[in-house]
Amino acid sequence: MPKGKINLNKILLDSKEITSEELDRALEIQKKTGKRLQEVLISEGFLSEDDLISIISYYLGIPFLDPAKFEIDPEIKKLIPEDLVRKYTILPLYKAGDILLMAVAEPLDIFTMDNLRISVGCEIKQVLSREKSILSYIDIYYSQVQSLPGILGYQEPQEVLKPKRTEDTESMDLILESQQEPVVQAVNLIINEAIAKRASDIHLEPTEEDLTIRYRIDGILRRVYSLPKKIQRGIIARIKILSNLDITKFYLPQDGRFFIATQGKQIDFRVSSLPTIFGEKFVLRILDKAGSITRLDDLGVSEQPLALLNEAIAKEHGMILITGPTGSGKSTTLNAILNRLNIIQRHIVTIEDPVEYQVEGIGQTQVKPEIELTFATALRGILRQSPDIIMIGEIRDTETADIAIKASLIGQLIFSTLHTNDSVSAFARLIDMGVERYLVAYSLILICAQRLCRRICPHCKEPLQSVPEYVLQDLGQGANKNPKFYHGRGCSECYNTGYKGRIAIMEALKVDDYIKGMVIKGVSFEQIKELVIKEKRLITLRDDGLHKAVTGVTTIEEVYRVTAKD
Repeated sequence: MPKGKINLNKILLDSKEITSEELDRALEIQKKTGKRLQEVLISEGFLSEDDLISIISYYLGIPFLDPAKFEIDPEIKKLIPEDLVRKYTILPLYKAGDILLMAVAEPLDIFTMDNLRISVGCEIKQVLSREKSILSYIDIYYSQVQSLPGILGYQEPQEVLKPKRTEDTESMDLILESQQEPVVQAVNLIINEAIAKRASDIHLEPTEEDLTIRYRIDGILRRVYSLPKKIQRGIIARIKILSNLDITKFYLPQDGRFFIATQGKQIDFRVSSLPTIFGEKFVLRILDKAGSITRLDDLGVSEQPLALLNEAIAKEHGMILITGPTGSGKSTTLNAILNRLNIIQRHIVTIEDPVEYQVEGIGQTQVKPEIELTFATALRGILRQSPDIIMIGEIRDTETADIAIKASLIGQLIFSTLHTNDSVSAFARLIDMGVERYLVAYSLILICAQRLCRRICPHCKEPLQSVPEYVLQDLGQGANKNPKFYHGRGCSECYNTGYKGRIAIMEALKVDDYIKGMVIKGVSFEQIKELVIKEKRLITLRDDGLHKAVTGVTTIEEVYRVTAKD
């Protein structure tokens, strides 16, 4: 345990990892900027964060531990208030008996430790963690309930006194709760803050003790609020009324929509409810109409797949597939392609479920299975209207696949999506649906697999001091022997995540005569993939991602998070 004030200067000099001249320069910068010494050492490149942690860990005998390795009990946050964890950059991890394990970015001196020990009423054991990780988990586990106006003054409405409750009585109670000022203000704040933070989804998740609010920002869910259980009914009723849902149905999933006008633009919200054991769970998908029209050149697609994509969409007929899991940006890419092709001389129609963005000049159909308007039936009707280009939101069944493929062979340019892990797997998926091999081979002209990587925050971007050996191996022999990678240190602009925004990584497979022949002959798809990679006909998702990491757009961790080994 550190005694008194930590003498970091002496520890650094004793380690011989930094010279006295370098330390003097760092101290001079610290004096001018007012930053902490550790921050200066890392940002100026005197030491990497990992090296600094290793030195402090060795000389003070404090082990390093990543908070991600722990499943932190939300109850543990009650031991130390939020103002203290932010002030000292600490995070309580685990309590066993009268010992509390606590992650610290900087070892605490004995006086601070004594004050915390008295405050929590137990002994404290320190472990070192990265500052960015601690700040990130503080944001996740500590909620700012007090920032929601009037919540603590919320009063449940008095029940209407009747001998027997009726459905009308229940509805009236819910409406009264939803109209209380604290509820209205809380819902408005949750929605407006989600828009301000560039969230794509809002999750309202009832638990046994509270109503948890999470935002999905750049593809990652972040816990932002934990609301009192007593306000749950009012919040949920308010969302239901906004979305035109039945407020008395708690036992069935429901879907709805609403929109708001803010900052001179219209924001649509697609709402989905799901019954759970602790109440109804809601997900609100945020659709910014003003930001929906994306140019193909602005997606960040690399030069090789972009060239193949441009070549394919210039053709008169054939099928182009965009594959990937949910949330990989397939709809955004299709939207950008249609925006490029949308001219008065072309008849473009779409079949979607649901129609997320309304595009002027394009005929858009929303499927409604409850009235038997499926992808297949809508597609049959569209083909009788002489379209030039058809976009099918997703190929889900054999009938849709068969009609779409045959349409692509007789003069239409077809765009659609499939849920497959890579481009070559699209062949197997369509054949598994029952489509003949020769039809698959002759209809497809391009298959693109796509993922979304988080961009490094430009405000706190800095170079990595070392690169793992496995990354160098994956880069291959032709790569730069000393590639430079970057990461985000974490700042207020990116909410201490080190990332801001996302970029597409893509692999594009041109279905030429060589590949058509292999598909028709029944060559295994594993062998096809091996051959197209070996002959450099395909730059894989992993390789495209590593290229973007080398150019400083994203991080190594992001690339390996969203892509699989080829």
